[in-house]
Amino acid sequence: MKVKCDKRGIEKAIGVINHGGIAVYPTDTVYGIGCNPYDNEAVKKIYDIKSRDSSKPLPVLTYSTEIAEKIVDIDDFTKKIVSKFWPGQLTIILKLIDDDLKKSLLLNEKIAIRVPNHKCTLEILKGCNFLVGTSANISGHPSFTNPDECVRNLENYDIFVDGGTITSKAESTIIEIENEKINIIREGSLTKEEILEG
Repeated sequence: MKVKCDKRGIEKAIGVINHGGIAVYPTDTVYGIGCNPYDNEAVKKIYDIKSRDSSKPLPVLTYSTEIAEKIVDIDDFTKKIVSKFWPGQLTIILKLIDDDLKKSLLLNEKIAIRVPNHKCTLEILKGCNFLVGTSANISGHPSFTNPDECVRNLENYDIFVDGGTITSKAESTIIEIENEKINIIREGSLTKEEILEG
């Protein structure tokens, strides 16, 4: 099922996600594929659809810093950074404090989390709080910014939310912070200098 990024389409997407389905949706970087991260079976489907190695952890998207704090520990130094870059193209690896998510996502102590700067995705997240937020592609293949290309190259999802072509330089930058030192795990649309300058 393909829907538009309008009120009706967003409501349908939320319904699908909350009932264990798989959604492809636009973000501010590339098209993403996700599900309810607490749903073990749906998480397994994401790995199957992407042909992704189950040892590679899945990141999560959320609606706000306040919601993020329900599952991760955000210290004062990290709060300063997220206040500048969330919503936005910065993914941060943080200490996971939700034991249920550790089980469903097969995680140990940490999780990669982001608040995307995309109106449609944020509206979806308002209805489900958290969403697996990995790129909608086969692992090892390029990510998609064009919805038609994404539809042609991906299958077995339940709903596709068409947000048009995404104009983005790259995928999100992934960082981890240790003792107030920023380590770049993957440089994407934000450079270390931009993060430090804020």
